[in-house]
Amino acid sequence: MKKKVIYPSLLGLGLSLLVTACGGGSSNGGSLPVAGGGTTTPAPAAPAPAPRAKNVIFFLGDGMGITTMTAARIYQVGEDGELTMDKLPETAFVHTYSNDGQVTDSAPSMAAYMTGVKMNNEVISMSPETRAVDAAGKAYHLNFDSTCPGTGNGVAVETLLEQMGAAGYGTGVVSTARITHATPATTYSHVCHRDAENTIAAALVPGGAGYNAKLGQGIDVILGGGSSYFTPKEDGGTRNDKRNLVKELQAAKYSFASNKAEFDKLPVDGTRIAGLFTKSHMSYDLDRDPAKEPSLSEMTRKAIDALATKKSGFFLMVEGGRIDHALHATNARRALQDTVAFDDAIKAALDKMEALDPGLANTLIVVTADHDHSLQMNGYAKRTGKTEPGKPGVLGLVKSYVNGASSTDVDGNPYTILGFGNGPNRLPTRGPIDDATLESPDYLQEAVVPLASETHGGGDVFLGAKGVGADAFKGALTNNDVFGLIKTATGL
Repeated sequence: MKKKVIYPSLLGLGLSLLVTACGGGSSNGGSLPVAGGGTTTPAPAAPAPAPRAKNVIFFLGDGMGITTMTAARIYQVGEDGELTMDKLPETAFVHTYSNDGQVTDSAPSMAAYMTGVKMNNEVISMSPETRAVDAAGKAYHLNFDSTCPGTGNGVAVETLLEQMGAAGYGTGVVSTARITHATPATTYSHVCHRDAENTIAAALVPGGAGYNAKLGQGIDVILGGGSSYFTPKEDGGTRNDKRNLVKELQAAKYSFASNKAEFDKLPVDGTRIAGLFTKSHMSYDLDRDPAKEPSLSEMTRKAIDALATKKSGFFLMVEGGRIDHALHATNARRALQDTVAFDDAIKAALDKMEALDPGLANTLIVVTADHDHSLQMNGYAKRTGKTEPGKPGVLGLVKSYVNGASSTDVDGNPYTILGFGNGPNRLPTRGPIDDATLESPDYLQEAVVPLASETHGGGDVFLGAKGVGADAFKGALTNNDVFGLIKTATGL
């Protein structure tokens, strides 16, 4: 039997012919021969369309500055541990100043995320020139009703929720604060002053006076606190117009819940749902009775289940609202516990969306805060590990990393790891303090400047993102930049 011989020259010729036939390796840039001896260049392939976010979940930790995040991490899992938000693959810093303030309040900062517009402090989703007070300095609200003039003081600015709702997305708003409070209010209402919460509540009720028609048939999911602003004064609420907006929501075909048992029965079949579980803000997570109030994680899962029925996708805003309130009180323990509860809600959403949309191929999740606070970490404390019974951890005293002895001030008194730049607990004289005292959930950390309520801080805040379009969130951003990045991710 003869051996088959392959000649190198013929092998090379064959490869050359193959390359030429495939459009490569020729002097005419890949032209193909055609009848008659001419050549033609094939049209370049059209670029693949960029993936679009079909679902957007925007998480807002109210007041969750970077020091609060750090302290919450140590509180929950120790210095070496990670919270869920620490693991988000794309991160950025966000500048939070408002149109007229170096330090923002929640209304204009969240509104900047939701509208792409910097506005004045206290203003809810209005144009930059809108003022929250008149020329004499009087706020534009009276007994929770807006007194903003109909003309001459700015105009409404369309929100992300309104735009996505108009484009056919499902919409949802979840908060542990009153659903009419500044952060959730910026997603669906437009008023000169954030304290006009009766007016804000009316914007949610389809068909009623003051309804925001840009919401179409209504927001699909509304879960939080604040039933007082939906019920008349005669029934123990705050409304001055005798309207019962809860009954009006039910008449508008919302399934409604006022407690945990009713919440558990809310349908997730495409029916619009609403839950108002407390008269004002919901309880701090440390104090919450799980038989009466759902957790932020439970509300987030319920909202996703309900909105997942929307084939066109959905927009959901989830606020950890009470982080801010505990910080205003200089009550670090409740602030840190609510930060952990907020982080748990992020994990719940990621787990659920990974099951519904593997790899988050059609989902963008953004996590950030609206502003900082004056919380600080003092001294050169040794590592404490997480907070446990008998071990206050980051809530405890500064103890030397060298020998474990309590560090002391110039007068020989110990001091705590956590403190505030300002707030209600300004000690006239400093004295001894023991770790057991610091374990009380009611302990208020010491403040440097005496004020009735601690203020916001002006520091940058963290932003983390995951999913389709997340890689655009990087570097240093302003809060109104974030709006445009979300819109680009959705293709709106």
